[in-house]
Amino acid sequence: MSTDFLESMAQASRERVLAARSRLSENALLKQAQAAAPPPPLVRGPGGFDLIAELKLRSPAVGQLRAAASEDPARRALVYAEAGAAAVSILTEPHRFDGSMEHLSAAAAALRARRVPVMRKDFLVDPYQVLEARAAGAGGVLIILRMLSRPQLEELCSAARACGLFALLEAFDEADIEVAHELLDSQISQEPPAPRVAPGRSANSRIRPEMARVQWLVGVNCRDLATLQVVPGRLESLGRLLPTLAPRVAESGVATAEDAGRMAAAGYDLALVGSALMSAADPRALAHEMIVAGRRARQQWI
Repeated sequence: MSTDFLESMAQASRERVLAARSRLSENALLKQAQAAAPPPPLVRGPGGFDLIAELKLRSPAVGQLRAAASEDPARRALVYAEAGAAAVSILTEPHRFDGSMEHLSAAAAALRARRVPVMRKDFLVDPYQVLEARAAGAGGVLIILRMLSRPQLEELCSAARACGLFALLEAFDEADIEVAHELLDSQISQEPPAPRVAPGRSANSRIRPEMARVQWLVGVNCRDLATLQVVPGRLESLGRLLPTLAPRVAESGVATAEDAGRMAAAGYDLALVGSALMSAADPRALAHEMIVAGRRARQQWI
């Protein structure tokens, strides 16, 4: 696997933005986002450890996980919510992960009554894509720190705040974590005192930065970008360096309940789990076991 994986994904993402803008102007998309019902907020559980469960049909690292024709995004999202997931991550990248915005919309609609948010996971390069996520019902977005310049990161974070979305800032190494520290300091200093848009607000209300409050998460992805394989020990070694201003997320490399407990003991507040759940014979049971193991280990760690 080429070391320019992220750049190739970023270029493909930029091309998708150009194509989307040719079909729908940013002003028209903004109107759709403004008309959409406010998404559920990300709510942490009382046990000190939570799960972001992921719908991912294909992984460049392991290949096909589920066939699109046999997968029901709404049903899987409900299974994750029933297991106790705090949020559901939806891959929307179409070429390497078989994702789509339709998967995101279906999951968001299914989970709205349960008050569980969905997160758009993609290789976001433009605020237009944050608006797409909001219009589709997302409650959060993933932002890859390695992939963008500091001004571009600030722009995406500002867009997330304006839309009232939580943002997971994804780091791969020490340099990314330093950017996360700086970005969180900058963004949190701009946070308004007003609460985020309440669930009962009119669907026609304007999305205004002064009315929105974003939740920040910061995570470590332990995959090697050259091979896309999990690097043992990277989550533990980098976790100690993460900012304490936001909940910490262990990304990749969590496949069992034992792994979840180990991440909780290492100080992580959440785990983002995709491949293991997509491959599991009983994803509801595995997700629940991960949450229980993580909370048990977290209580012992505290």
